[in-house]
Amino acid sequence: MTSLKNETKSALPGGDSGGDWTDGVRHALAVTLRGCEELLPQEAWVKKLSHSEKMGTPLRIKLGLDPTAPDIHIGHTVVLNKMRQLQDLGHQVIFLIGDFTSLIGDPSGRNNTRPPLTPEQIKVNAETYYRQASMVLDPEKTEIRYNSEWSEPLGATGLIQLASRYTVARMMERNDFHDRFKAGTPIAVHEFLYPLMQGYDSVALKADLELGGTDQKFNLLMGRHLQQEYGQEAQCILTMPLLEGLDGVEKMSKSKNNYIGISEAPNTMFAKVLSISDTLMWRWYTLLSFQSMAAIEALKTEVAGGRNPKDAKVALAKEITARFHGAAAADAAEQDFINRSKGGVPDEIPELGLAGAPMGIGALLKAAGLAPSSSEANRLIEGGGVRVDSTVISDKGLKLDAGTYVLQVGKRRFARVTLS
Repeated sequence: MTSLKNETKSALPGGDSGGDWTDGVRHALAVTLRGCEELLPQEAWVKKLSHSEKMGTPLRIKLGLDPTAPDIHIGHTVVLNKMRQLQDLGHQVIFLIGDFTSLIGDPSGRNNTRPPLTPEQIKVNAETYYRQASMVLDPEKTEIRYNSEWSEPLGATGLIQLASRYTVARMMERNDFHDRFKAGTPIAVHEFLYPLMQGYDSVALKADLELGGTDQKFNLLMGRHLQQEYGQEAQCILTMPLLEGLDGVEKMSKSKNNYIGISEAPNTMFAKVLSISDTLMWRWYTLLSFQSMAAIEALKTEVAGGRNPKDAKVALAKEITARFHGAAAADAAEQDFINRSKGGVPDEIPELGLAGAPMGIGALLKAAGLAPSSSEANRLIEGGGVRVDSTVISDKGLKLDAGTYVLQVGKRRFARVTLS
């Protein structure tokens, strides 16, 4: 059997026009390939699609997620969107919660050992995962599984037998293991178990296709190898790119504060989507929108012909906001943004009461949570970014008497303060 490295070289078949494919297979392949990084091997996936269409049997499509955090952001939904697209074609999608593999800790892309989660942490995080994923997937047509179902009964004997089906040399082909070993960085033995157990999930579920981010490629290929070892037809793998965050440079991440959480308020979500660059907008359309590629290309042509790109961005912001909050909330978020752009005050803003009048504007902004410190408040005032009752404030020494005021910092942050 070829090594995992060599297998990836079989990428896309050359010279195959797909002339003998049915329209259904051709459409399903186009849906599969939309926005994807790699589909391996494509020839095998076409055969699976053709057989599925001929026999009327849905393919089994697997996505495994470890509940390493309680919430997910829209970067995580890139693979969920692909699952939904394939689900809408009539295939069976399996949302696999890695409650067992989380106990090991995924070393993918790491330059050190990832601390495993406790069972208590896993339980808390898993409780919200599927609820959030259901905002993208059709819950009535989704098979939910936990890999502890088959991993725990495997036992020590089964684990040793599983480990015998793979060599250390091939495990060291994995880039992060190779780089860490070369650098003299410790690699714990239990880290070798992670790709084995993820691959065994595909055996247990008899998956036809497994999805994941580009950082999961080795683990996905492990599933192909182990299925063949256990006498099954090997799954195909589909990797999706890692979505750039609001800055358009770094991968979307909470730690980099360039993310949009799917549970964020609709007004915040809408405004954040509108803040991305015009260039990044089209990549987000491909990876996050449910519009057809033909519709997206038509919109891109209109923008190239002179239409304001903001129109396209507003449409994307409304689509994403509506997906997680509903159409009415998306409409309200759009109107709220329009009000803010015109200098108006949103209908719903935080309200609080403070004692201590008269109070300096810097201290007031800090107390209202609109600035982390009085010095930062002064910096905002100097930059012309502070308004009181729609009037720009330039005097850092301003003191406000008792009364009710609408404070505004920038375009999006407001508070109605009653000072006594």
